[in-house]
Amino acid sequence: MQIFSCDHCGHPVFFENVQCLYCGSALAFIPELMAVAAIEPVPDPPPAADGAPTAPLWQRRAADDAAPADAVPPHYRLCDNQVHHQACNFTVAQDDPNPLCMSCRQTRMLPDLSVPENLTRWMRIETAKRRLLYTLLRLGLADPRADDGPVYEFLADLPGEPPVMTGHASGVITLNVAEADDDERARRRVELFEPYRTLLGHLRHESGHYYWDRLIRDDPDRLAAFRALFGDESMDYMQALQAHYAAGDQRPDWRPDFVSAYAAAHPWEDWAETWAHYLHMVDLLETAASYRTRIVLPGTDGAQRSRTADPFDANSDFDAWIDQWVPVTLLLNSLNRSLGQDDAYPFALSENALRKLRFVHDVIAQAGQRVAPAAPEPVPQPQAAPDQAMTA
Repeated sequence: MQIFSCDHCGHPVFFENVQCLYCGSALAFIPELMAVAAIEPVPDPPPAADGAPTAPLWQRRAADDAAPADAVPPHYRLCDNQVHHQACNFTVAQDDPNPLCMSCRQTRMLPDLSVPENLTRWMRIETAKRRLLYTLLRLGLADPRADDGPVYEFLADLPGEPPVMTGHASGVITLNVAEADDDERARRRVELFEPYRTLLGHLRHESGHYYWDRLIRDDPDRLAAFRALFGDESMDYMQALQAHYAAGDQRPDWRPDFVSAYAAAHPWEDWAETWAHYLHMVDLLETAASYRTRIVLPGTDGAQRSRTADPFDANSDFDAWIDQWVPVTLLLNSLNRSLGQDDAYPFALSENALRKLRFVHDVIAQAGQRVAPAAPEPVPQPQAAPDQAMTA
């Protein structure tokens, strides 16, 4: 994720910020501009055509000497989840009939938000989802002007009901909201012998299943290339997962061929883990490039210098990413250790894992070029799950 700056005062601001701490400007992320912008209420907004009350309108607040006096800037509304819950910082275009932003409208089911811990959990998950969406937008896999992409269900376990299972099926990504609790997520990470488990990681992984259906499943050439690298996905999925979990920490060594132990369970999971890892790389490299990171590593052949380039730059390529990746992750882990923390990046990429990552890179590069803009259309409002009141 890049670092942004307040376009009123120039002070650094971040993706989740709703106010500039330097000049006090209200902030929002405008998907059409892919930017965090300073905003202000529209003075004397025009009334609705039918005379009905309208939601407050906002416009960008530029530097005092930047905007011509006669300029008419675009108008936006705040996402309804910000208005009612202070839970979102995305804007909605004035002419979009949906009260929810492009991220929040993808959420179809929520837990009972009258339960205080569920409100906090939901807000944490939506924050991670917006970060995922930002990367998908940058990669050309999502369009801010189209109602497209996966549907999300964030659900809580209920007494007497089967536990909510995190996963993907037919375009729907389900996440147990307990994963938003740090202690519960850490417990599951240890129980499942995982080195890494985060909300953003979950969503990136499940988005991989969604995009496998969209980009691989129905393309014979890509499916053949996928099988040559990842294996035959028609093998029994449930049987493969049962064998994986039954092995516990006695699983065969997965490191020569996979990005993680879970990737070795089944070709679908190999793809989803590799996809998620690719999104990790894109986000971290963008962050490092945004800070203009330059790293000097000592070596037997003298100092090795590395400058991190923006992965979205037109001249950037996968080989350059890998050359920059190792110095960045070494710095990241060293900084963590200096604070007494475990490695933030507990992975080592084998040659076979890198081949799979390159395949993901090529698929995304081709798919991103095909995304066509579309005008926003009304979509149904989210519905509450049975026995789980409150909608987004």
